Amino acid sequence: MAPLDERITTFSRDGLRFDVTDEGPLGGDVVVLLHGFPTDRTSWDRVAARLHEAGLRTLAPDQRGYSPGARPSGEDAYRLDELVADVVALVDASGRDRVHLVGHDWGGALAWLVAGNHPERIASLTVLSTPHPAAMSRAWRTGLDQKRRSWYMAAFQLPWVPEHAVAAGFHSLMARSGLPAEDSRRYADRLARADALTGPVNWYRAARHSRVGAHRVEVPTTYVWGSKDPFLGRTAAELTREHVGADYELVELDAGHWLPETRDAESAAAILHRVARAR
Repeated sequence: MAPLDERITTFSRDGLRFDVTDEGPLGGDVVVLLHGFPTDRTSWDRVAARLHEAGLRTLAPDQRGYSPGARPSGEDAYRLDELVADVVALVDASGRDRVHLVGHDWGGALAWLVAGNHPERIASLTVLSTPHPAAMSRAWRTGLDQKRRSWYMAAFQLPWVPEHAVAAGFHSLMARSGLPAEDSRRYADRLARADALTGPVNWYRAARHSRVGAHRVEVPTTYVWGSKDPFLGRTAAELTREHVGADYELVELDAGHWLPETRDAESAAAILHRVARAR
């Protein structure tokens, strides 16, 4: 555990070493920012700058499979229980009893699970794009729309092929999904190789073997969803409300999937509003 007046550049868990960007006023409330696939902690740079201006301190880790020192081999190393424990270890390292938790894409799915399983460590929750996992499951079971949007999740269960396909077509895939070219180039520098993508793709493969409960969230929560998201549809977005038992707000944007990169002002505003209401 780091003293409250020292920066955190890394934290460790079970022999793995995670890189962290720690910025903003040291005495500010801590906001943990969890990135998604296939991005990294720099996805939060624009949002974090706005949070710092408001007096908040941000901790943005490169997660398991992304940090060079935290790329274990084997699918089971990426089960959701391991990913949740990584986030709790970062909260411990922050020296704070509770933090404000924010996630996007896979980081959003993970944030829902951390808040549902460790509510005593979370002061507030803001999730961008990703619905509550139970709402996502309900939408997938009850309609064709989410099945159509989620086809790639089944494809990612294959061995070897997904990481090679994503690496080969990284820029075109990201462009078609609406990610700005400058961000795509930055992520590609680290991830557009099959060996670098194996860990991130293993998040999808290992999810089916995980036993972390998708519990009802009992902490103040804001869910920010883009109505033009090609991956995550309206049904799951609207069902999410039923899986939060505390103060809740849905912020719908006329936007696509990559909210931290393309809608940083609106994303930061939603986070700041949630943090203020939780104080």
